[in-house]
Amino acid sequence: MTIKAPLSVITTAVISILSTQTAFAEETTNDDQNSNVIKIIGSKSAAKDIPGSAHVVTEADLQEMKYTDATRALQRVPGVYIQQEDGLGLRPNIGIRGSGTERSGRVTLMEDGVLIAPAPYAASSAYYFPTFDRMTGIEVLKGPAAIKYGPFTTGGAINFISRQIPEDAQGQLNLELGQDGQQRVAGFYGQSMDNFGFLIEANQHQYDGFKQIDRSGGDTGFDKDDYLVKLRFNSDADAAIYQQFDLKIQHSTEDSDQTYLGLTEVDYAANPYRQYGLSELDNFEGEHDQIMATYSIDFSDEFGADLTLYRNETFRNWFKTEGIHIGGSATGSRSSWASVVNSINTGGTNAAYLQSILDGADTNATDQIEIRSNRREYISEGVQLNFEWSFTTGSAEHNLQFGIRSHEDEEDRLQRNSFYIQQGGALALDDIGILGNAGNRLQTAEATSIYVMDTIELGNWILTPGLRHEDIDLSRTRWNRSGPGRTNADFRDSRDNSVSEVLPGFGALYKLSNDTSLLFGVNKGFAPPGNDTGDQPEESWNYEAGIRFGLDNLTGEFIVFINDYDNLLGECSNANSGCDSNNDGDKENGGKAKVQGFEFTLGGDLATNWPMRFSYTYTDSEFESSFDSDVWGPVENGDSIPYIPENIAQLAIGYDQQTWNLFATAVAVSGVCTKAACEQFQQTDSLFMVDLSGEYQLNEQTSIYAVIDNIFEEDAIAAREPYGARSVKARTAKIGIRFNF
Repeated sequence: MTIKAPLSVITTAVISILSTQTAFAEETTNDDQNSNVIKIIGSKSAAKDIPGSAHVVTEADLQEMKYTDATRALQRVPGVYIQQEDGLGLRPNIGIRGSGTERSGRVTLMEDGVLIAPAPYAASSAYYFPTFDRMTGIEVLKGPAAIKYGPFTTGGAINFISRQIPEDAQGQLNLELGQDGQQRVAGFYGQSMDNFGFLIEANQHQYDGFKQIDRSGGDTGFDKDDYLVKLRFNSDADAAIYQQFDLKIQHSTEDSDQTYLGLTEVDYAANPYRQYGLSELDNFEGEHDQIMATYSIDFSDEFGADLTLYRNETFRNWFKTEGIHIGGSATGSRSSWASVVNSINTGGTNAAYLQSILDGADTNATDQIEIRSNRREYISEGVQLNFEWSFTTGSAEHNLQFGIRSHEDEEDRLQRNSFYIQQGGALALDDIGILGNAGNRLQTAEATSIYVMDTIELGNWILTPGLRHEDIDLSRTRWNRSGPGRTNADFRDSRDNSVSEVLPGFGALYKLSNDTSLLFGVNKGFAPPGNDTGDQPEESWNYEAGIRFGLDNLTGEFIVFINDYDNLLGECSNANSGCDSNNDGDKENGGKAKVQGFEFTLGGDLATNWPMRFSYTYTDSEFESSFDSDVWGPVENGDSIPYIPENIAQLAIGYDQQTWNLFATAVAVSGVCTKAACEQFQQTDSLFMVDLSGEYQLNEQTSIYAVIDNIFEEDAIAAREPYGARSVKARTAKIGIRFNF
């Protein structure tokens, strides 16, 4: 796949700009090299002046609890919802202000300001997620502040910040050991000179897992490797026209023994960390490569531009048990494990026999167990050009930002169902199946995005009128399931869809004093439609209003939000137990819906050396029509939207001296409905989890630390999907040592 226009147009424009006379140029010093390349907010202090909800999680914040799991780190941000699945954060399910959580497919995910989901437009489910071990910060934008970073503008955008090239020669080696075979080795070294800088980083992390597979005793954890190189070439810092070229190359692999198969109600109550022997062969294999090149030019302190080219290649093959065929795969009836678990929970047909299969009994002579090779390859590539111009008109100061992005992505599926029997408590291959019998298709997207936003400072006011335009072409082609051929003879069907949308937004902030300000915002929310002709995009109007304030050594924020959907979209997938391979990935329209609530944060120093942070989110959600749904189950007017908790609260408090510190973080989350009807076995439990972390600095270069996650061994049901009840991560302890040089 190649990038089409406007790549050549953008490149020509940049060359033209570079050849322009230096009428704009003046002496300028650029001490903060490459900060303009990767950050979208910049700092906590900058976030306070954004007329919209914006939060920054710094490297110091992450170091408090030594997080290597994005879900735990994001719990400190109000308005962000986490649907737990594996307890390890390998493929987080993240939502913002009711946008939906499944596979983080309704949130704009970025790394260093570039779209990072495997195929953000064609197949937005994030089956790849950046290795969080190497991240040094998170930026979260909600409401009108997020319209610059589509395509998803209903909930907001999350930007993960990887390590920057250090200003001086600097290196670090981090060694960790923990329970359940946890081992981590991470290190980096980098240096900046007058006109060149570099960073080399490596991260190896393995974990045997906290669950036990029946009979086999196999691992249920992961083995992840991640390698990163960054290079920077720049002109002299005091050059009249400052120029900088950044190159980032990243490669990662994952081998994890993960499954979709959860537990029945009775089995969960007996042992929440049990894993059925049927999942013994389940394994996720993934690989990701990114190359990102950015050219930046500052003509003056007032005018500059960035041009970024990026390409992400992602491969994944999730080999996992999908269901059972009573009577065989050729003529029998198929039941997914979701329906099997439900049948056992409710005492349905064949419940005793199906339970015996889960417990390791031999399958009947004609019955077969289906295991699918979910093999997919993704490409996501594009070019984006951003301009920033600061100027004054009368008494108003402007910071005008304009950007254009040409993007293409694709998801290529070539999947196979194989069929096994269970004998003597072990799986044995019965029929390997035909390659392509579980999906042989290609989904593609081409998108051009344009945004313009002006930040206007006028007296005590900061105003941000903005506009975004998304123009998207989507397509899907399927070939017959008789093999991998993709000739005309193998052609099955194809479909196409296009959408063009203008998305306005406006934010306003009024400073009552240096410490207190009022804010208001409104924007049009959007999510791309499905690829079937006539599929409509998700549309909503989103509102927020609130106050930011300071009290002595504490700062806080209270924001009320309303997301009013004209047509809420959900995505069919095996992960939400409602769809098979025929319509997997299709979008479903949920009609009118409303999500409303408020967010509250308070943080600072309670006393000398006593930092504290508290955040709370209240959310009320409901459908405003009745219909039958594969995604949400049967829906009645007034039902809650699944997996949106009513209450989320986090309290973090610590004692931090110069040579040692101790932090505790407590998180409380209301139980949620996993389907709109919220019937028996369609609800999760409320959660209360406490983590502890402590560090002691031996000398200027060396420190040791220890972390205990889930110290009270909370084991409540955190999710019931994909296929049964699932627990949060068990209590786990680790120790580490860090060398700085």
